[in-house]
Amino acid sequence: MTAESSARPSAPGEGHGQCDAALVAAFDLLGKRWNGLILGMLTPEGAGFAELRRSVGAITDSVLSDRLSELARAGLVERTVTDTRPPGVSYRLTASGSALKPILSRLAGWASDHLPEKCPPGENVG
Repeated sequence: MTAESSARPSAPGEGHGQCDAALVAAFDLLGKRWNGLILGMLTPEGAGFAELRRSVGAITDSVLSDRLSELARAGLVERTVTDTRPPGVSYRLTASGSALKPILSRLAGWASDHLPEKCPPGENVG
């Protein structure tokens, strides 16, 4: 190996083994804006679309819908339509999504300890 090739930065997941590839895959999904927060707000019991939108904050309906669809395709969220008038739609964590809750909780604890606190939109400091 030459000094040139050893100094070359590698691409994410390149040359670091399977574990890093898994981390890259996780952040490809969870690092997308809103996905982690949506998962953090959901429970195994479920929530309706409007309830989720209020909980998440400044997200548009179309972005929330896109993110929920993406999380459902990834097997983390389950969409249920009830046969009522008007039809009801709820979203809940799957077993795989529920397995992320302790991780998200630890991440929130780390952020509380190590990152500056951000105020929700519309709130002033001081």
